[in-house]
Amino acid sequence: MTRGDRNFIKVLGAVAVVYIGLLLAMVLANLILVANDSASAWATLTRAEIQQAIFLSLGTSLLSAVLSVWIGTGIAYLVSRQQFPGRRLVDFLMDMPIFLPPLVIGISLLILFRRTPLSMLDSAVGIAFYVPAIVLAQSIVGVAFVYRTMKATFDTISVRQERIAQSLGCSRFGAFCKVTLPQSQQGLITAAAIAWARSFGEFGPVLVFAGSIRGRTEVMPVSIYLELNSGNLSGAVIIALMMIVIAAAVLLVARVAADDRRGGGR
Repeated sequence: MTRGDRNFIKVLGAVAVVYIGLLLAMVLANLILVANDSASAWATLTRAEIQQAIFLSLGTSLLSAVLSVWIGTGIAYLVSRQQFPGRRLVDFLMDMPIFLPPLVIGISLLILFRRTPLSMLDSAVGIAFYVPAIVLAQSIVGVAFVYRTMKATFDTISVRQERIAQSLGCSRFGAFCKVTLPQSQQGLITAAAIAWARSFGEFGPVLVFAGSIRGRTEVMPVSIYLELNSGNLSGAVIIALMMIVIAAAVLLVARVAADDRRGGGR
């Protein structure tokens, strides 16, 4: 290795150390704050509305992730495998939720279900400012991430094996389930993990479209916002730490599952 190569690696290593150090310092700062005010932090976690927010966050994020994977994977397969008019437009539009400001998504959903004919549906079943609003707000962005991940995955899988399966009597759906999906399991796990993480931490669209109604639409990111507004910094931090622990656990499980799939495919 030349001197220039060693310097290049050193620079990259320094950047990595600084960035990872910043991440760890952020978590450590939260832990120190909670340790200095543990009574207030524990009191926050034992409150009924906070416990309900935790269960609501876990439930809605899981449902949103399932919906995102189902919808995003289907559209990704369609765009990856089929040529049709407007295909490029569909591909472009699927990326929009990723680039739109979160508050724009929230206000757009609110207007759609409160100022258009869809307001009749909202009045009949209760969407805006109810739990369905949380799931819908979370899923809008989740679908986009699943789509982008799965389209890249499908693009790397040869269509030849699907055609062979069809020539042997398998339907298109059967070829998708028996041939394509097994080969895309690693991408599917990654897409599901990203969709869940985005749903679990979604704040802006949820706050605007579902509101911050305690006992009804309060999820953990909204709880942090409400605790900060009430001046309970240690309470907000303990909720944030709980989110970090939950997210890290899910990420670890997803990484282990993806590694197992990668190892099993060798």
